[in-house]
Amino acid sequence: MNRYVEEVISYVKEKYSNQPEFVQTVEEVYSSIAPVVDVHPEFEKADLLKRMVEPERMFRFRVVWTDDEGKVHTNVGYRCQFNGAIGPYKGGLRFKDNVNESIIKFLGFEQTFKNSLTGQPIGGAKGGSDFDPAGKSDAEIMAFCQSFMTALYRYIGPDVDVPAGDIGVGGREIGFLYGQYRRLKGSFENGVLTGKGLSYGGSLIRPEATGYGAVYYLEEILKHEGDSIRGKKIAVSGYGNVSWGIMKKAAQLGAKVTYMSGSAGYIHDEEGIDTEEKLQFILDLRSSNSKDLKSYADRFGCEFVPKEKFWGVNDVDIYMPAATQNEVGMKEAEKIVASGVKYYIEVSNMPTSNEAIAYLKDHGVIVAPSKAANAGGVGVSALEMSQNSERLSWSEKEVDDRLKSMMKGIYDKSVEACERYGLGYDLIAGANIAGFEKVAEAMMEQGIF
Repeated sequence: MNRYVEEVISYVKEKYSNQPEFVQTVEEVYSSIAPVVDVHPEFEKADLLKRMVEPERMFRFRVVWTDDEGKVHTNVGYRCQFNGAIGPYKGGLRFKDNVNESIIKFLGFEQTFKNSLTGQPIGGAKGGSDFDPAGKSDAEIMAFCQSFMTALYRYIGPDVDVPAGDIGVGGREIGFLYGQYRRLKGSFENGVLTGKGLSYGGSLIRPEATGYGAVYYLEEILKHEGDSIRGKKIAVSGYGNVSWGIMKKAAQLGAKVTYMSGSAGYIHDEEGIDTEEKLQFILDLRSSNSKDLKSYADRFGCEFVPKEKFWGVNDVDIYMPAATQNEVGMKEAEKIVASGVKYYIEVSNMPTSNEAIAYLKDHGVIVAPSKAANAGGVGVSALEMSQNSERLSWSEKEVDDRLKSMMKGIYDKSVEACERYGLGYDLIAGANIAGFEKVAEAMMEQGIF
């Protein structure tokens, strides 16, 4: 590995030893880009890599709200504006009780390169709070969102920073956040948030976009292998917006999701989650913030396995982790290899440990990285920004066609980058290199700051 790259990785490990998620994603990205740094000695002179791992700015703020019983609660909010070299900061807000500085920073760092891959002029950011919407009433969620936006609104804007949704932040939360922003600003700046409702500037297929994009990316991998998605069986972790989008697009293309997991266990629906009734049930389950996945099995007469994950089942063709970070370590990776399943498509952010990824690749599993496979969500968010700025409203087909083209472009860039550096068919290295090169070029051209 390049000496300068090793030095910066060591610096991050030492300085941020208490932020494991951030350290893991820096190590994963920088281990791939050593060949680029080898041919660009000017990066070290400008200390580019160390500058890249430090956010341009990061906010931590108090969020105080009152529940339906009149009790006052205090949560912590974050916004990490990681890198704005290629455009205004862009990245989601996550409301979940495990949110902390390490998670927000790793997501912001990852978002910088993901956004670069889309080809859209957007920088990287992430934010959120340790507030969990599950079990809260609409009034309580509105109270929290209004307090959160009151603390954040001064630091965002259509040409500054454009947040979106993420885990725990769907259309309802975006609506409450935007309403408070409009109230505070006294103007209709609908380009300040994406993932909005269609009635006030949202884009068609935005809720499904990350899942749709992951399936389009999977299609490109299958074509490379001389294969087709038709008839494939898929195991998906999670049942939020992303998994729902995967289920919908897979069904449209002749595949089907047969395994789906949640925090309480997993279901096995041999017939596939591919009918309007089943997809609507998943949508209703997600919208209600319910964690009762067993209710799906009861409704449709299929198997529910409590307190287990499906890693290791061998009656599927593709694994798609789409829930949250750190789902798959060495124990799960060994089961995946033993199952004989060939395709492993990361869809959630950093679902797999670096050690597990290496093990999967070493044993012939084709691994697609999340920063490439899940870029469709932010890509469509950027399309929403374009529609807002130009006062346009594209049809569902227009957005879907643009998304499909974008995902093919991301795949092609990744393949070209790894081939250019003699790395073979390594989609992880290719995505890291392609995302890094554009950001690095922009930072070098803008001087040292």
